[in-house]
Amino acid sequence: MSEYRPLTSDEIQQMVTQGCVAPDWSAIKVKDGFDARRVRDVRFSGAIRIGTLQGNVTMEGGVTLRSGIVDSTIDNCTIGDNVRISNVRGHLANYDIGDGAVIVDVGVIATGKGASFGNGVTVEAVNEAGGREVKLFDELSSQYAYLTAMHRYRPKMVERLNAMVDAVVASAKADRGSIGAGATVAHCDEIRDVRIGPGANLSGARRLTNGTVLSEKSAPTFVGSNVIADDFIFAEGANVDGGAVLSKVFVGQGSKIGRTFSAENCLFFANCEGFHSEAVAIFAGPYTVTHHRSTLLIAGVFSFYNAGSGTNQSNHMYKLGPAHQGILERGAKTGSFSYMMWPCVVSPFSVVIGKNMTNFDISEFPFSYVTAEDDGSLLTPAMNMFTVGTTRDGEKWPARDRRKASNKRDLIVFDIFSPYTVERMLRGEATMTRLSEETPKETSQIRYKGVLIKRLLMRGAAKNYRTAVDMYLQGKILERAKAGKLAVDDGAVLSREWADVSGLLVARKRLSQIEDAIESGQIATVADFAAAMRNAHDSYAKDEWAYVRDVFQERTGTSVDDLNAEDLKALEASWKKARASFNKKILADGEKEFDDIARLGFGADGSDDAVAADFEAVRGTFAGNSFVKKLQREIETLTTG
Repeated sequence: MSEYRPLTSDEIQQMVTQGCVAPDWSAIKVKDGFDARRVRDVRFSGAIRIGTLQGNVTMEGGVTLRSGIVDSTIDNCTIGDNVRISNVRGHLANYDIGDGAVIVDVGVIATGKGASFGNGVTVEAVNEAGGREVKLFDELSSQYAYLTAMHRYRPKMVERLNAMVDAVVASAKADRGSIGAGATVAHCDEIRDVRIGPGANLSGARRLTNGTVLSEKSAPTFVGSNVIADDFIFAEGANVDGGAVLSKVFVGQGSKIGRTFSAENCLFFANCEGFHSEAVAIFAGPYTVTHHRSTLLIAGVFSFYNAGSGTNQSNHMYKLGPAHQGILERGAKTGSFSYMMWPCVVSPFSVVIGKNMTNFDISEFPFSYVTAEDDGSLLTPAMNMFTVGTTRDGEKWPARDRRKASNKRDLIVFDIFSPYTVERMLRGEATMTRLSEETPKETSQIRYKGVLIKRLLMRGAAKNYRTAVDMYLQGKILERAKAGKLAVDDGAVLSREWADVSGLLVARKRLSQIEDAIESGQIATVADFAAAMRNAHDSYAKDEWAYVRDVFQERTGTSVDDLNAEDLKALEASWKKARASFNKKILADGEKEFDDIARLGFGADGSDDAVAADFEAVRGTFAGNSFVKKLQREIETLTTG
């Protein structure tokens, strides 16, 4: 039996008296609890279903309004219980509206036949000339997009992934849109073919077409003033505001886009931030941040990235068009007004400064600096390993995870030192050692893969990499020894090569197994893919331990299984010494933030004493800094414990 009933003659008369019209009142069905007195000046057409109209709704600022339908044109809609719809200036057509939703002061909200709500939109990410397209769909994760875009050398796998998306897109198509329970749509001009999730808040958007605003009560999504978005999907907990102009864009969970930011053909995954600047054809993995005007990110892959003001890239050299691309691996940064001419590859946790006019690949040398010089790009290898900023980054990223959704689709491993970076350091150590031995003493610098390297830095860089690798291995062994778990874990995969799949660190052997399973059809659906990636994420620690055991034996000639109590004691002493030295270098770098140079501009109109007092009032003291105190406590424990 239907929960809806026809209107009574009294209800019809009540609404007619209150200015309502309908070509066919029999097409309107209501639930018991419907209150005709709350429906005024409404023009109905098509099949209409209305739930109970009781109680009040609460708007922003605590304003309370009676639920009801007022001064609106509504066609072919199902309206849930206790909603508030008022001042629909154009029309509201072909929508299912959830309980407690609020729709006030809007222009047109309509869905046409066969709408896909942004699902299936092709985003030409990474390379403007094409070839790395990613199709949007509601469950898109950074891992799904990364394999689709970046592993084109496995065409059968990419074909299978796209087929999975096509199945999702087919099921997403509908002739009706939806506005979820508890959602608010207020002061928006035009919304066409847009699906809006529960608890979402759309306030003042100018135009939204062909998109989905995913949302849930625990992770409401906000779309604010003057936003224009076409062909989009906004994930749960995203915040898009401040006149952002977006076309063919995915905005991930916990991401913030606004302050006149513009983007086209871009993917932004978990906890990204895009303000003021511009992006074209970028793959912004988790925690990609650009905050400044005059910054253009174009045709690149980024993650855990921070763009300095005025950062820019060129993706063509006036030959066959914009066919070039760049990769800034996790944790990279660019200084103010930095420039790179694609193609370039920047290694993990490295910094690029200045206008670099050469193509370079520094993937072997993580934690480095690249600075523009008159005769090229100068590499200072391993320099960024001992900076306070890199250490703080590793702590702040997990603390700044804004995702509240019940399903966090982007899988992230936050570790700075991991098999992924350690294997790079091993290569860097070997290369720097070799170059040091091969470079004549009378040669001050050499050119290697597009960068200049000073001979005098080579041996020291090799030592820094070696020390960091040993410290990492020793620390992991001591952790496992303390837990009494030195054996290889069941189901562990040993791989010396690792990949960063847009936030997820994974052994390449395990990744290859997943890709094989996709090609064979064993992984056949989006849900299967998500489960396989979740398993890879959950297997990180045991795969890392297999890696540590293997590298330790190769470097020392000793199996972890053969370590006795005395060996572990010696290992602990070595690790404590290295770790304390590492922390002291970090502290020395941090202390620069409190030196005389840092105090310039403080103590305005005062004496030298006023400078010190003003600085301390604003910035505090080195000794009182919480991060500094934490490192000092650790050093004390390492040296006295």
